[in-house]
Amino acid sequence: MSTEAVPPPRLPDRSEIRIETVLAALADPVRLELVRQLAATDRELACGAFDVSVSKSTLTHHLRTLREAGVIGGRPQGTARLNWLRRKDLDELFPGLLSGVLAARR
Repeated sequence: MSTEAVPPPRLPDRSEIRIETVLAALADPVRLELVRQLAATDRELACGAFDVSVSKSTLTHHLRTLREAGVIGGRPQGTARLNWLRRKDLDELFPGLLSGVLAARR
């Protein structure tokens, strides 16, 4: 077993965020719920703090998809990963998109 630290996943730069990827990430109901939960708080959330009824591995997949799309950011803190909504970047790139998606009925 290697003792080398795994580098944190690279967040896309704002200039790399594409509307098609963001919309595809937000189209999944579980991912949309994760974004809603992040939008409802002004703090970073650890992966285990989300209230969704999926397995840990499925949650990890959904969070990775959102990170790779540029919808959320994430950083390690000890043994946890903290996640935040990239609201400022998304609002500047796609004005009104996030507000509209979050305002839509569940």
